[in-house]
Amino acid sequence: MEQETGGPGQTAEQIRERKNRMKAILLIFLAFACFSALDATAKWLSPRIGVVETTWARYLSSFLIVSVFLNPWSRPGLMRTSRPMLQAIRSATLLISTVLNFIALQYLQLAETTTILFLQPLLVALLSGPLLGEWPGPRRLIAIGVGFIGVLLITRPGAGGIHWAAIFSFLGVGAYAAYSMITRVLAAHDSSETTMFYSAIAGVVVLTPIIPFIWRMPADSLTWALMVLVGFWGALGHWLLILAHRHASAATLSPFLYTQIIWMIGLGYFIFGDVPDLWTLAGASIVIMSGIYLFHRERVRGVSPGK
Repeated sequence: MEQETGGPGQTAEQIRERKNRMKAILLIFLAFACFSALDATAKWLSPRIGVVETTWARYLSSFLIVSVFLNPWSRPGLMRTSRPMLQAIRSATLLISTVLNFIALQYLQLAETTTILFLQPLLVALLSGPLLGEWPGPRRLIAIGVGFIGVLLITRPGAGGIHWAAIFSFLGVGAYAAYSMITRVLAAHDSSETTMFYSAIAGVVVLTPIIPFIWRMPADSLTWALMVLVGFWGALGHWLLILAHRHASAATLSPFLYTQIIWMIGLGYFIFGDVPDLWTLAGASIVIMSGIYLFHRERVRGVSPGK
């Protein structure tokens, strides 16, 4: 078979796989840019219209955008789920995580909340044993412990470290870890489009009855525009994430979660004038290295289980 140009000894299949990996990496890099833009938009909106209204705007605009693209009315099978209770619990954990994160964003720098979010893979690895029967071996337990040391460098408890609002960020990470584990279970039962639809509609159903009692009229057209954009960033980010995983495995893509810190530091500086201190950067580096090592161990688990 004639080989495509792409390096000595490479077959056409290997070249296609390499191109797919590069495409997936670009897509996931853009996805985390969208999630960073979502957090930056929420940080700007929350002091002006409140956390609950910001969260409602995020879910409402996301639901409308997702509905246009997925069109559940012409595809009734899209709303059919084999695990409705699990979908409801998953959507609730995502909503709780969103609210807690938006509260923390009012007080913390974008880089700080993102670094705490990086605890999520470590927490999932720790909880997967008792909840999913996937027990981490000694090497992964050490990596988890080192990751927590990194978080201690960031928060510096009792040493005048991070703001007390970090507790909301930590609680949000706990909710997001539960959301991630439930998503893994649901992947075997429902399509990603079905799960995405239920994620979008849950916040609208729960928060809409509350909105008339806490409504703050947006002060200007910019605020209205950002209320739409906060959901747009979320919908686009999740769509790009789905596309990325169609071109490459989770093991290939997971380490790129940490590119989000680049976006967050940049947005924090240019929009809010925030510069992370050396403690935050040092702690973030340790958490990132621990997470990458965990992903590496995840790749080799099938060859050397329990390590």
